[in-house]
Amino acid sequence: MDDWGHPPHVHDEHLFVYAPLGHITVTAEDREFVVNAATGLWIPAGVVHSALFSRDALVLAEDFDEGYRLPFREATAVEVTPEVKATLLARSRIGSGEDAGPDLFAALAALRPSRLALPEPHSPIARTVARELAGNPGDQRTAAEWAAVYFTSSTSLRRAFRTETGLAFTEWRTRLRLNHSLDLLAKGLLVGAVAARVGFASANGYILAFRRHFGETPGAFTARRSPGGSNDGQPQDS
Repeated sequence: MDDWGHPPHVHDEHLFVYAPLGHITVTAEDREFVVNAATGLWIPAGVVHSALFSRDALVLAEDFDEGYRLPFREATAVEVTPEVKATLLARSRIGSGEDAGPDLFAALAALRPSRLALPEPHSPIARTVARELAGNPGDQRTAAEWAAVYFTSSTSLRRAFRTETGLAFTEWRTRLRLNHSLDLLAKGLLVGAVAARVGFASANGYILAFRRHFGETPGAFTARRSPGGSNDGQPQDS
């Protein structure tokens, strides 16, 4: 059987998609997401998306009406914990007769955004720069300054990142910084302190980048993981 899928479409409900076997490639808002055994995907109501399923994909989906307060405004990949995986698999064995409720919504909505894909370049100089930045994401040196350190041209360094990772140097560094920021937020650091620690010029720039890549602000990310956070898993009042 060949891969199969759905053309662009939209749902009236918030949709959570997971694939404990195989994988799903979802395209939404000009971004591509890979859903697999480690990564689920929230697709908010009204977001146009298409999907391609691998031939061996086991597709699990849960839908919640718009009354539920989903913290994400854009399609957002999240890390699926072993506990949530077990719950979803158990529900798949029960069948579709039992509706998802507030408890399941709260568990799924609290999942941490998946770390951004960050391929490592393989050419010696680009790999060295990447590893130095991984050790100190707040390093402010530009591609030109890094190139000067290693006696190469900035054009060559930028080309290496683009061709070997699929990302421009600046986008690669932004993703690295955002991934590091997740750990700092989880430790309870304030947003401004996190922004400065990972190298953003301003808290506002960090917030905008976080929202663009993760579908929510870092403040919302932190609040949902704090005792008494704003997301209680209950439907909104009509």
